[in-house]
Amino acid sequence: MRLEIHNSEKPRVESNFATMAIYENILQTIGNTPLVKINQLTKDFPCTVLAKVETTNPGNSIKDRMALKMIEDAEKSGALKPGGVIIEGTSGNTGMGLAIAAVIKGYRCIFTTTDKQSKEKVDALKAFGAEVIVCPTDVEPEDPRSYYSVSSRLAEEIPNAWKPNQYDNPSNAQAHYEQTGPELWEQTEGKITHLVVGAGTGGTISGTGKYLKEQNPDIKIIGIDSYGSVFTKYKRTGEFDKDEIYPYITEGIGEDFLPENVDFSVIDHFEQVTDKDAAIMTRRIPREEGIFVGNSAGAAMAGLIQVKDQFKEGDVVVVIFHDHGTRYLGKMFNEEWMQDRGFLPKEPTKTALDLIQNHKELPMVSISANSNCQEAFDKMQKYKISQIPVIADDGTFVGSIEESHLYRRILQEGCSLDTPVSQIMGDPYPVVGFAETIENISKQINEHNTACLVMDMAGNWHIITKQDIIQAISAEA
Repeated sequence: MRLEIHNSEKPRVESNFATMAIYENILQTIGNTPLVKINQLTKDFPCTVLAKVETTNPGNSIKDRMALKMIEDAEKSGALKPGGVIIEGTSGNTGMGLAIAAVIKGYRCIFTTTDKQSKEKVDALKAFGAEVIVCPTDVEPEDPRSYYSVSSRLAEEIPNAWKPNQYDNPSNAQAHYEQTGPELWEQTEGKITHLVVGAGTGGTISGTGKYLKEQNPDIKIIGIDSYGSVFTKYKRTGEFDKDEIYPYITEGIGEDFLPENVDFSVIDHFEQVTDKDAAIMTRRIPREEGIFVGNSAGAAMAGLIQVKDQFKEGDVVVVIFHDHGTRYLGKMFNEEWMQDRGFLPKEPTKTALDLIQNHKELPMVSISANSNCQEAFDKMQKYKISQIPVIADDGTFVGSIEESHLYRRILQEGCSLDTPVSQIMGDPYPVVGFAETIENISKQINEHNTACLVMDMAGNWHIITKQDIIQAISAEA
């Protein structure tokens, strides 16, 4: 039987209100997320590629599944008691799932996270009333400053506290064994041949992968890892190599230790993705597929493309889109942030030479200090300018004449048109280099100083005015 993919141009709309489900609370909306065909990014693939879009969960990530499962299992075991405090180290998404469940169930939340996580993730946790403690990234897990250690210490110190410990809590993987795996099997009508998913805590890939392999042992489970993480080498060699560990930017995947939830026997292959490739793909997905997803989804998609040679005609490949793009507005979706890290080329900065393009072929208008005010007026009218550099006999710049200044001295202060320019001139305009940036030049032009001077590479002088800067900015806009 052929896998049916809905390709209608019109969305299916349920018009009968009476048939619509009413949920008791938001927790009941977790799961049953859509499976969407990827079209543009995989148009040269021989197979079908489908994305499991987990952003439709109430916390906008796949972590809602395991967060609720861990809480419910802890309630059943008595580890989490009424009025308890949930304390966890999280990159943000697990915390969101825990925080939502805590609101419904009446628990207090304290989360520790790392300083590499996006501000949006921290703010989102706080929006649900959680307390958030930001810890340094570049420390060993055993370091008392790490977000692992801080959360463990708080769990011991605070009465009636419970730490889910998502990395080692079996409920994490079990949630995906019970939910995500069966959903994918049903949605693909058992046709799934490959699962591509980022590995962090290990719950998603291990639980989902275990269920799928129980249905069909031939299904390949591909874990997406980051450079700086230990997973890939450990899978290949069985060696935990601390030399593999170094800081990386990609969020939500990889680790510098081995969580108990990572079942390496389920995972057939790890594919490492660079921070740059993950970040760029994160930006491409919404622009090319219309799906607004986060950094780990970008890494997963980039990794999937890297291993496309493993796929053949008839394969059905599923990639997990873990969380929502709104968590990364200040990072991957911020041009300056991307440019600062070399992930996008920086736009060329305009320089003094760019500012004089409109008049670079014209000689600069200047006036001798020995000239009188009448000559200054005449030049301003002839060349339609409002400021003139003043030069000495030896060609050096000794002052400046402003139209408004000239009018004031003559009309209000009684100076004659025969008055020498040297007697009424202002300070000379500052000189800038031809490679000086527009940002630095604009700082020098103000109410007290209306222009700058620059010498081009041929040795010719030019004046830069406010108008030149305004024109340059307008052209960019």
